[in-house]
Amino acid sequence: MKHPSHILVIRLSAMGDVAMTIPVLMHLLETYPKVKITVLTKPFFTHLFEHIERINVVKAEVKTKHKGISGLWILAKQVHKLKIDSIADLHNVLRSRILCGFIKILGHDYFRIDKGRAEKKALTRPKNKVLKPLKTTHQRYAEVFRKLNLPLDKKFDIPRTKLSLSSEVKSDLNLDDSKKRVGIAPFAAHSPKQYPLKMMKKVISKLSKEHDIQIYLFGGGKKEIKKLNELAKNFENCENIAGKFSFSEELQLISNLDVMLSMDSGNGHLAAIFGVDVITIWGSTHPYAGFAPFGQTTEQQLLPNLEKHPLLPTSIYGNKKQKGYKKIMHDIDPEEVLQKVKLNLV
Repeated sequence: MKHPSHILVIRLSAMGDVAMTIPVLMHLLETYPKVKITVLTKPFFTHLFEHIERINVVKAEVKTKHKGISGLWILAKQVHKLKIDSIADLHNVLRSRILCGFIKILGHDYFRIDKGRAEKKALTRPKNKVLKPLKTTHQRYAEVFRKLNLPLDKKFDIPRTKLSLSSEVKSDLNLDDSKKRVGIAPFAAHSPKQYPLKMMKKVISKLSKEHDIQIYLFGGGKKEIKKLNELAKNFENCENIAGKFSFSEELQLISNLDVMLSMDSGNGHLAAIFGVDVITIWGSTHPYAGFAPFGQTTEQQLLPNLEKHPLLPTSIYGNKKQKGYKKIMHDIDPEEVLQKVKLNLV
């Protein structure tokens, strides 16, 4: 089987999952220099691919012109005109399955990710739990390309990439190149996987006293921005980034960090795609599910005491609350978090 020369890659959401495609796509382009990639994703995520040559992006306007069955048919015809050889469905949800069905009618083959749903259920169920590392999401993405006759190395690295900072970012932040830059993203989409803010304040307080360190806080949403502004006011060498810049400009700053400290959340994945060291704090979720940021070691993953809390992980996405597990994050001492960050700044 001859490998395709132009692939449509489908990955619509969420941000962390879209970001996790990037190391695999970069390695694919490096391994197969003649292959062209078109990524189909939501408009907001197009900025993630701006720094990568040989990747074009098609915006899926799923709330307007590509909404519903009729909208997906319009999108399928739009994609058909791009002269795609094959499709890699890295999303595998109802919307992408319907779209692939339409694209097949138009004469294109597709291959779909195996998300390992049964394995993940066994990992998170309270009884007869099978606690073992599953394939990473990056490996599952790579498997789809192997089906396309584009095998990839099982282990690979991506280059450390620093994007150029816009004049707005430079002037607003008054960056000091003599200082180490630490990004901290203290929030998560679901409370069971968020480190208590009081404990995070202790981490920030001690870090801010290090005069050779500058802290940048990341987040999103009006409530988070308000909390981050209040948080930043209390500490030296600490600045809130949320709400100040465009997404592209935030990515520029993230790429220039030395370390990112985050929950099991999108900001950790954003930092990882630029080769930044990421310290991840896990609560109700677990890196065994395969969602650890790319290229990070087990030493960079901070977890609650699993012997004390044998039902962990309780879910894949951290959206399920478990009775008696509200304070699992208290197992992770702020001093331990602090030392992990400082160790990765050496």
